Amino acid sequence: MRYRFGCLLFAVWVVGCATRTDVSPHRGASSADAMFDLVIVNARVIDGTGSQAVDGDVAIRDGKIAGIGDFRNARTRRQIDAQQRAIAPGFIDVHTHADDDLYKLPRAENFIRDGVTTIVSGNCGSSVRDVKAYFDNLMARGVAVNAATLYGHNTVLRAVKGGVRGELTAEQMTRARAMVDQAMLDGAVGFSTGLIYTPGQWSSTEEIIELAKVAANHGGIYASHMRSEGGSIMTAINEALRIGREAGCRVQISHFKIASDYSARVGGSDATLARVVEARNAGQEVWLDQYPYTASSTTISTLLPDWVLEKGGDEAKKILTDETQLPKVLADMKQQYEVTRGKTSMAYAVIASQSKHPEYEGKNLQQIAAMRKHGSQSELLRDAANTDSVTMEDQYRAAIAIYLAGGASCVFHSMDEDNVINIMKHPLVSIASDSGVREFNAGQPHPRGYGTNARVLGRYARELKLFSTEEAVRKMTSMPAQAFRLNDRGIIRTGFAADLVVFDPEKVIDKSTFEQPHAYSEGFDFVIVNGKLVIDEGENTGVLPGLPIYGPGFTR
Repeated sequence: MRYRFGCLLFAVWVVGCATRTDVSPHRGASSADAMFDLVIVNARVIDGTGSQAVDGDVAIRDGKIAGIGDFRNARTRRQIDAQQRAIAPGFIDVHTHADDDLYKLPRAENFIRDGVTTIVSGNCGSSVRDVKAYFDNLMARGVAVNAATLYGHNTVLRAVKGGVRGELTAEQMTRARAMVDQAMLDGAVGFSTGLIYTPGQWSSTEEIIELAKVAANHGGIYASHMRSEGGSIMTAINEALRIGREAGCRVQISHFKIASDYSARVGGSDATLARVVEARNAGQEVWLDQYPYTASSTTISTLLPDWVLEKGGDEAKKILTDETQLPKVLADMKQQYEVTRGKTSMAYAVIASQSKHPEYEGKNLQQIAAMRKHGSQSELLRDAANTDSVTMEDQYRAAIAIYLAGGASCVFHSMDEDNVINIMKHPLVSIASDSGVREFNAGQPHPRGYGTNARVLGRYARELKLFSTEEAVRKMTSMPAQAFRLNDRGIIRTGFAADLVVFDPEKVIDKSTFEQPHAYSEGFDFVIVNGKLVIDEGENTGVLPGLPIYGPGFTR
């Protein structure tokens, strides 16, 4: 299958961003006479375009790449010998949920130690409400990574009509458009939806198109967590493509995947990828991102029937504690999980964090149901057969109890490795973590927050040889930069921002697992953000050189 449109767009983008610089070794008076802030010598330069690595040095001055070539004898404040390790553009993670986590954890160490130098927040329809204040706060407080943000559909809806079901009135739509317009002027890079979450899941396609048009008028992208990643996935893809076409904006389909329960019914990832390629070949600019794991992560509320949530959280709690309505809730959950999906256990759902019941963290719903039925965790561990005695209804009731106790973040083991691999090797798929900033040793989070990029480089490129290291780097750098129009990042080019990572392709690996998630990736020896060393010989320097990344509609 040919991917004509994507290749043409990439070529045009590279030419538009910068004139290609020869990375072959050279000497000249310009390098000998210059004073650089930092020079990395004796490196294998992986420039981010997918081109084969070449030997060379990289010079940095005033936060920019000042040259690529031979700078061994250049005057510089510091020289680092890469010892034939790779140097690549800093990785760009376009699907994160960092948002205001960056206020509390400005070092963003889980990202930095995985080679990430730029993140995009505001995904899945949820973002900060005031983009200008967000960027101003980051600048005032300091942050290790560069930060961009999308503007969230659900954030807008909650502001203009609350978290309830219902189409926007004319007056509400006017306010909603104004909010999106202001966010784009303040620097948002686009508009995002999370169409399995309240209240956006009840919005019509037409309503979303009207709001996406506002972002498109400012050159923004439309990024979507679609309505379905299961049995209705083809309909969901078609909706995302329609929104992009009718709104006139680029499309990013977030964390592209398919639930294993439904894969065979729709033709698997071959069918979903083919639909995207069809749109690309018809002239539509659409991109995909993926995290390299067979489990997803979201809130426990997604296990509840939609109708329970349609009048907001307070009403949902009334329904779930009303003994006259609870049987319908349980019956609908039975229909969804046992009849439609063929589930015989809810063990695929694991609690990542729950403030009132930390003892649940790392346990699945079947185990928690047994804990609730038989007593303490210690009893459960002594008698593994206890889990066999719980029913599906016990497990539904456990999920409901956790929701009533304040909800929980969950990890859902719902995909298969064959589809993950098939999607990952596709040339339109970039790598993104779908993670927030992680507080070390807090909760039992998804390992993608620590190891996404190292896992792709170590497991999928080096061990499984799905693609070259150069192609893996392209998926983390120039491809997401092109999709989000980050025009001075994602490629090692003179004049581009000096966001760089130095790593050993033979050693880089993720260490985070589902059982023990709090472990930083290994192999990223130097990480440079805007010319400043954030990781120096594997140690965090504590500097906070990150900058806001403003979208194309930004006005000062």
